[in-house]
Amino acid sequence: MFLNRMVLRSLSRQLSRRVLIAVSVGLSACVSVAMLGVVFDVGDKLNAELSTYGSNIMVQPKSDAVVSDLYAAGDSDSSGSAMNSDPTAFIKESDIAKIKTIFWAYNITDFAPQLNTHATIGVNCKSSEGSSQASCTSRSVPLVGTWFNKRVTASTGESSTVGVRGMRSWWKLQGSWVKDDTNQAMIGSNLAKELAATVGDTLTVAKGKKSQQLQIVGIYDSGDDDNDAVYLSSSVAQDLAELPDQVDRVEVKALTTPENDLARKAARNPGALSQEDWETWYCTAYPSSIAYQIEEVIPGSVAKQVRQIAALQGDVMKKTQAVMILMTALSLLAAAIAVANLMAAAISERSSEFALLKAIGATDGSVSRLVLLETASVSIVGAVVGAGLGSLMAQVVGHVVFGSGITMRPMVFVLVFVLLAVTILAASLSGIRSILRLRPAEVLHGR
Repeated sequence: MFLNRMVLRSLSRQLSRRVLIAVSVGLSACVSVAMLGVVFDVGDKLNAELSTYGSNIMVQPKSDAVVSDLYAAGDSDSSGSAMNSDPTAFIKESDIAKIKTIFWAYNITDFAPQLNTHATIGVNCKSSEGSSQASCTSRSVPLVGTWFNKRVTASTGESSTVGVRGMRSWWKLQGSWVKDDTNQAMIGSNLAKELAATVGDTLTVAKGKKSQQLQIVGIYDSGDDDNDAVYLSSSVAQDLAELPDQVDRVEVKALTTPENDLARKAARNPGALSQEDWETWYCTAYPSSIAYQIEEVIPGSVAKQVRQIAALQGDVMKKTQAVMILMTALSLLAAAIAVANLMAAAISERSSEFALLKAIGATDGSVSRLVLLETASVSIVGAVVGAGLGSLMAQVVGHVVFGSGITMRPMVFVLVFVLLAVTILAASLSGIRSILRLRPAEVLHGR
């Protein structure tokens, strides 16, 4: 009780120093809570942000995957030749919805099958009945049959809307997107310029004995080789190629966890894992784990992660987390320096008071506890206020950077308060050492 009364009385003195200690601790708590709150919640948000730039898993027929691996080991010309030819192996389009039945179904945000083929196209060609239209310019181009904004229902009863409309959000589009299962098409900006095509023109597509007239509803700029292609509904492409219910690849966009040594080992050979490691890997949203589960539900398929995107997601997240952890460490260091200096000045001014306490029988331990209790009381107030402000700062960062709030986990506050306690204790050591070295006779005699 006596110690508590002394603490309360001492807090009313040297008020400016007490306030500065509280402000220093509060600022450190604010920065630490904000940064660590974002660190613990940034994974999914960064992956969601980066996944807008394309798929991170590619599903192919097994035979095509083997050929792709062979070409990857060979020269670039052979690879390019393989890519420019029509596919010879397929997976069933009707099996694609099974992707939403795997363990990590909720992490799969979008997917779209493709049937890639080539056909001769002409813009505003004369019809077979001879109706007059503008002169026809024709050439052979890649056709991509896909889903644009298709509603699919899995065997579990869950429905979702998927397609390239959600996976090509960076495309610059003039006109509108194709409606699924209609005679509409979108063409790349390079191809449109070459053929002098505009939105609303009629596109005549011929492959073998099959031909189809499509209306151009959109001209897109993808910024890559897709600008030379024609996108149309998968059902129309299958009819032209006479390949019903067939696709040659599926692009999948999923929220994933950055790879570690376990994930890389599993990607090489899941069978080499121990039972415990296999369960850990299978129940973690690694790209290789999600790809493995997709292979389980789509017969005759091989699913592989797109290495560039997966690596980009991991690198960006690691660098972002490293910067935020560094800022947290620097804020704690700044708080330690500020508290140490303020305590040293306060103890120097109160040396006579501490000498008198020791002269009337107070031990070094009791005087040290008094100083620590004073500092702890002020620091707790600063830490609580700073933690509250840090939570608000984290929400601001979340909304500005990611467009959504940050989920503040209780462990963030626990970790910050533990780190602050260690920091303040370390900062108090120099002040406590000066109290232990204090000699009452020398101080009081000098006074």
